[in-house]
Amino acid sequence: MPVELKMLAWSILLGVIYVLLATTLGIPQRGMAWLASNREGESKLLSGAAGRCDRASRNFLETFVFFAAAVLAVIAAQRTNASTALGAQLFFWARVVYLPVYVVGIPYLRTLVWATSLAGLLMVAFALL
Repeated sequence: MPVELKMLAWSILLGVIYVLLATTLGIPQRGMAWLASNREGESKLLSGAAGRCDRASRNFLETFVFFAAAVLAVIAAQRTNASTALGAQLFFWARVVYLPVYVVGIPYLRTLVWATSLAGLLMVAFALL
């Protein structure tokens, strides 16, 4: 299996971890009744680590769709190379680091790690041009 597909598979699992952690940390602030509800109307804004984890989860989901599309496209186009493999690994490992850095609240490091994941995503996507 190509490295890019392996990183996509691991990123799917990582995304599940992001969502589960955000949900778990949000329960004390929003309550089980809200979690089990239809969630109509405005939800209570989360604060602290729960809020940061929720925002990190949403950020992951925003970029993951582009990463997945890029990986699937380079595989379909048979355009994989050392650069796309490195890019996929950069995206994944930066996203592994991003979650704890964001939850702990390290602002400039968070931005640097996010930029690294974006660079990895672009390395994969540029192989299509």
